[in-house]
Amino acid sequence: MPKAFPQKSKGYHPFAELIGLDFSRVEQGTSQCVLSVKAELLNPQRVLHGAVLYAMADTGMGGALYSVLDDDELCATLEIKMMYFQPMRSGELVCDTKILRRSKHFAMLESTITQNQQQAAQATGTFAIWQTNARTE
Repeated sequence: MPKAFPQKSKGYHPFAELIGLDFSRVEQGTSQCVLSVKAELLNPQRVLHGAVLYAMADTGMGGALYSVLDDDELCATLEIKMMYFQPMRSGELVCDTKILRRSKHFAMLESTITQNQQQAAQATGTFAIWQTNARTE
């Protein structure tokens, strides 16, 4: 049975709350999250820090994968490749994520970040999957 993902649960994901990231959808191996660009997230060149876009992709991937995990499964990021296409200075960003492939122990995902239907960034990632009752060495 897939895990429930509380989209609007205060305190569930403190880092996402810190940067203002909210989920608008998490279901059947997909997710969508949104973030409004604010001054606190800009770098010294006055554009959105790349780490914020990375965090959107990483968190979106976790949410998409979480939606298909069984109650006794957990996941964690192994690697993400991020491509930035244009600087963001203001407005709202949308990150759409989908699972490309899932096996018992790994999943590959893709996130597309847009602003006003213009692609701002693209990411692919690999996540590990394990059972919580599995023995660790």
